[in-house]
Amino acid sequence: MAFETEGIVYKIFDTENKTPSFQAREFVIKQDGDYPQFIKFQLTQDRCDLIQNFEEGQKIKVHFDLRGREWNEKFFTNLNAWRLERIEQTSETEDKPDGKDGFNPLPQDFEQADSGSDLNAEDFGDLPF
Repeated sequence: MAFETEGIVYKIFDTENKTPSFQAREFVIKQDGDYPQFIKFQLTQDRCDLIQNFEEGQKIKVHFDLRGREWNEKFFTNLNAWRLERIEQTSETEDKPDGKDGFNPLPQDFEQADSGSDLNAEDFGDLPF
């Protein structure tokens, strides 16, 4: 089963030759949020060079598979990356209108009521709230 996720490249490790015929390379991405997540992925064999064209700090999409195994009654899980995509970063002002936080509940053509209107609290007495 294939999965994908996005984040910022946080750390890239060197390729390691585990055996004469097997090599692996790890990298970590950071996902921002209230509780930032640091997720480590593994590239193997001829895919070790996929991360070569990326630098720390770049936004990336990682396609990966879950791999699990048992060894001496211990269980290991790997996130085996097989495809990496660069995500173009845009400036903050392009993502968020007016350079603000992007939350704008009112339409552009909304007109506010005058504070001098003749409305009173009694006019709304039959409303349920």
